[in-house]
Amino acid sequence: MQNAVDRIENVGTPRRIPDWEATLFNDIMQEFYQYSTWRAVFAGHWEETAELIAPNFRNTFFYQNYNTPGVKKTQQQIDASGGLALHRFTAIANSLVTPRNMKWHGIEADDPYVMKDRATRLYFEQVTEIIFRQRYAATANFFSQNKANWSSVGAFGNATMFIDNFDGRLHNGLRGLRYKAVPLGETFFGENHQGQVDRMIRWFRLTAYQAVQKWGIAALPANLHAPLKQNSQWPYNFLHRVKPRDDYDPQRLDERGLPWRSEYVSIEGQCLMQPPGGFPVFPFAIARYEGAPGEVYYRGPAQIVLPSLKTLNAQKRTFLKAAHRAADPVLFTNDDGAIGADLRPGVLNKGGVTMDGKMLVHPLPVGDIQVSEQMMGEERAIIDDTFLVSLFKVLSEHPNMTATQVMELVNEKGMLVAPTLGGMFDYVNQLAERELDLLSRMVDHRGRPVLPPMPPVLREARGAYRIVDTSPLALAARGNEAAGLVRWMETTREMVNVTQDMSWLDYINADVASPELARINSVPESFIADAKMIADKRKARADAQQRQEQIQAAPAQAAMIKARAVAAKAPEPAAI
Repeated sequence: MQNAVDRIENVGTPRRIPDWEATLFNDIMQEFYQYSTWRAVFAGHWEETAELIAPNFRNTFFYQNYNTPGVKKTQQQIDASGGLALHRFTAIANSLVTPRNMKWHGIEADDPYVMKDRATRLYFEQVTEIIFRQRYAATANFFSQNKANWSSVGAFGNATMFIDNFDGRLHNGLRGLRYKAVPLGETFFGENHQGQVDRMIRWFRLTAYQAVQKWGIAALPANLHAPLKQNSQWPYNFLHRVKPRDDYDPQRLDERGLPWRSEYVSIEGQCLMQPPGGFPVFPFAIARYEGAPGEVYYRGPAQIVLPSLKTLNAQKRTFLKAAHRAADPVLFTNDDGAIGADLRPGVLNKGGVTMDGKMLVHPLPVGDIQVSEQMMGEERAIIDDTFLVSLFKVLSEHPNMTATQVMELVNEKGMLVAPTLGGMFDYVNQLAERELDLLSRMVDHRGRPVLPPMPPVLREARGAYRIVDTSPLALAARGNEAAGLVRWMETTREMVNVTQDMSWLDYINADVASPELARINSVPESFIADAKMIADKRKARADAQQRQEQIQAAPAQAAMIKARAVAAKAPEPAAI
C-alpha cells in the first residue's frame, strides 16, 4: 500500500480522456440507467422479501444504496420461519443439483458416434476430474459462493456467479480459478431474442486501494489519488459491462476476435479503467428459478409465498400480544380504587376478595391462542411446501426405512422436484463452459497445459462437446430406467425357472444394458472394462470352460479307449 502511495508522485499529469472514451463512457452510463429503471419494480419486491426472510440483503437493490457496516437490519422480522425455510431450501437445492460429495455434471462429445471411442470417454472423464479439482480448491472459494447463490435463488429467484482466473500475485504465482457470487443488487442483465442472458452490467464498489490492486496506479482517476494517499476506506462506484460484440471477427487476434466485449469504467472518474477487452465465453453463470411472460428477472419461492410470509409475520405479532396478555394479564378492579394490588411474588394483598370469597380483581379475557397457533401452522406448511422442505421431512420422520425404501422415496421426490430445480442445469452448463474456457488456456507451474491433449477422434470432430447433467436430481429421473431393467430381468429369470426355456434371456442385450446401467449409476468410465478387456475375459472364460469339459469328459474317454483295447485283444469266437 505504501509503495502505491509513493508512486502517485511519479504518475505526473492525469491522462487526458479522449473523445472516443468519453463517448463510450456516456453510452455505458446511459445503458446502465435504463437497466436500473427497468429493474426498479423488481428491486422493490426484493426489498420487501429481504425484510421478511433475508434481512442481510436489505437496502442493497437500488443504485447508490449504501449500508454502514454493521447496521441493524432485523427490526422488521417478527417470525423466523421463512428464514429457516430458506436455509433448508439452500441445503436441499445444493444437495440435489450441486452436491459436494459427487461429480454433478459430466462432459461428452456432441456427436454420439465419437463417444463410442473409449479414448474420448476417458479424456472427458479426466477433464471432468480436473474441473472439479480446480473448482474444489481452497483458493477457488466455490462452496461459500455457490451456497450464497442458492440462497439468492430461494429468496429472490435470481443469482449470478462470476468465474475468473485466480489472482496469484500474492500467492507465489499460484494458478487456478476464482468464484464470486455477485449480489443481486449489483447485477443488471438483459436477454437476447432466444431468452438467453447475453449482456450484463455489474455495479460494484471498491476503495481506491482496491482499484489500484486490480488495475494499477496508472489507471486510477485523478479524483481518487487523494483518497489513496489518505488510505480512505470509502468505496467508489465502478461498472463492468459485458455484451455481444457487434464487430466480432473470428479471424482477428485482438479484442475484436472475442465474441463478448468487456469494459470497466469508473463512475466518479468518468473514464475507462483499462482498454476495452473481451471474453471467448460469457463470464457469468446465471441461475433463474421461475419466470413470468415478458420478464427478464425471475421469481423465487419467496415471491410465490410472499402473501403467506407477510400473513405469518402479522399473525406472529398478534400471537405475541395475546401470549403476553395471557402471561401478564391486564387486571380490572373496582372503580373506587380501594384495592391496590402489589404484583410482587409472595406478597399478600388485603381486600382483594369479598367476605363471601368473590374476587374483586379480574384479568382481562384474551383471545384463543390455540386458534392463532393453528393459523400460523397452516401458513408455515404452505411456506415449507413451496421451499421443498415438506418433501424431505419424511426421511427424518421414518428413520427405520430400508435402503431400498429410501432410494424409492428419493426417486419419487426427484420426480416432484424436477419441474422446479430441473431448470437450474442452465446455471451448471454456464459454469462448466466458462471453466473449460479458462482451463483450456491455463498452464501449470511447469508451463505445461492444465488440460490433457485431445484424442485423435475427438480432435477430428473439432472438440465439439456438451455438458451432461449427472446430479442426484438427474440420476433420480433416470432411476426409472435402471429400476425397469432390474424388474425386467427379475421377471425374465422367474419365467426361465418356471418354463425351463432359456430363450427368455435372448432378448437381453447385456453388451448395451450393462455399461448403460453403470453410467446411470455414475460409475466412472475407467471402472468399466474396454472392448479388448471384455474380449480377453470372454476368451479366458471359454478356454476355462473348454478345459473343464475336457476334464469332465476324460474318465468317459479313458473308459472307451480301455474298452476298445480289451476288445482288440479278445480271441475271436470259434466257428460253428
